[in-house]
Amino acid sequence: MRRVLMLIVASAITVSVMGREVASNAQTLQTKTEEEAIKAVIVAMTEAFNRHDAKAWTRLATSDAQLVTVRGESMNGVAEIEKGLSALFQTRNRNASLKILDVKVRLIRPDVAMAHVTNELGGVIGPDGQRLPAHQEFSLRVFVKDQGVWRISAFHNTLLQP
Repeated sequence: MRRVLMLIVASAITVSVMGREVASNAQTLQTKTEEEAIKAVIVAMTEAFNRHDAKAWTRLATSDAQLVTVRGESMNGVAEIEKGLSALFQTRNRNASLKILDVKVRLIRPDVAMAHVTNELGGVIGPDGQRLPAHQEFSLRVFVKDQGVWRISAFHNTLLQP
C-alpha cells in the first residue's frame, strides 16, 4: 500500500511539473510571437521613414502617440506627428535613411511592451546645407496592443555619442 501511495504521489508530482513546463513553453512561444509582431512594426516604421512617408509612419501609432526626436522636438498625437515628420522630410531629413542595428523587446504586460532600438541615421542635412556624417541613435519605444494590433504609443530618440 505504501508503495502504491508513493507511486501515486510521484505520478502527481510528475504531472504537475510537466503541466508547468508545458504552460511555460506555451508562454515562451506566445512571448516570442508577440516580440516578432512588435519587431515587424519597428521594421514597418523604419521603411516608412526611409520612404519619407509620414502618413504611413503614423498609421502605426496610437491616436495619442508621442514622438520626441533626437533634437528634443516633441510631437503629440498623430496629426501633429504627421505634420512634424512631413516638415522634417522636406528639410534636414529629405535625404535621410535609417538602418536598424539592434532591437530588444520586453513585454511588460500582455498588451504593453517596451523596445530599445539602435539605428544608424545617414543623409541628414546640416543647417549649412552640408550632408552630416552618419550617426547612431537609440530609441525607447512603448507599444500597446489594441484589438490584436501592436501600435507605437511613445517614441523617444537619443543621439549616441561616438
